[in-house]
Amino acid sequence: MLEGINPLLTGELLLRLDEMGHSDTVIIVDAHFPAARLAERLITLPGTTSPEVLAAIRSVLPLDDSPAVDLMTSADGNVLDVQKELLSSAGVTQDDVRFIDRFDFYDDAEDAFVIIRTGETRKYGCVIVRKGLVGRFS
Repeated sequence: MLEGINPLLTGELLLRLDEMGHSDTVIIVDAHFPAARLAERLITLPGTTSPEVLAAIRSVLPLDDSPAVDLMTSADGNVLDVQKELLSSAGVTQDDVRFIDRFDFYDDAEDAFVIIRTGETRKYGCVIVRKGLVGRFS
């Protein structure tokens, strides 16, 4: 364990986040998502929620230019409680997010740098995040 690092950020997850380049995507998905079928790199964090994992990732990962966050459009088009929690965890507002169709979301997942499958059981607890530029060193 490292001091100052969220304990959800495992060594493997930190490695994958570090390996990501500008605009690469990390997708955090719920337990219903077909992650094993779609992922080239899959990390499983059972017993966690999608908003918890996103908050941990955002503690070390800067966002790309807006829209840097995509959410899956719910069946009725409403923004669900889990999605509101994801917005909060990402540190963005609904205006900063792109909502995309479920099957387009699946297509985007095939190109993701890494997919993180959580234990989230609420529907539509999935989010795509694009990595921004890290701070500069003098």
